[in-house]
Amino acid sequence: MDISSILNESRRIWGEKKYNLSQIIVRMGKVFGDICRWERNEKATDRQNENELKKELGNIIVSTIRWCDDLGYDPEDCINVAIEAQKIYQKNV
Repeated sequence: MDISSILNESRRIWGEKKYNLSQIIVRMGKVFGDICRWERNEKATDRQNENELKKELGNIIVSTIRWCDDLGYDPEDCINVAIEAQKIYQKNV
């Protein structure tokens, strides 16, 4: 699955409504909170619990691709900028 197809599927699910940065931050906080909740309740032997974490990590990926587009950014460009920034950061730590 490529970035474009993820964005297209996300738009199919959620429609064409675009959020501003404030609206995105609230929604991003919700997903981040769900990941934090998983950590607080994590059970090492609970496979269903592991699937919940996988779902939330997927949610943040799919939603962030859509949010980049909402703000008028090319999601692939945002990813490439982040990769380059992480390479630079890693060299300096």
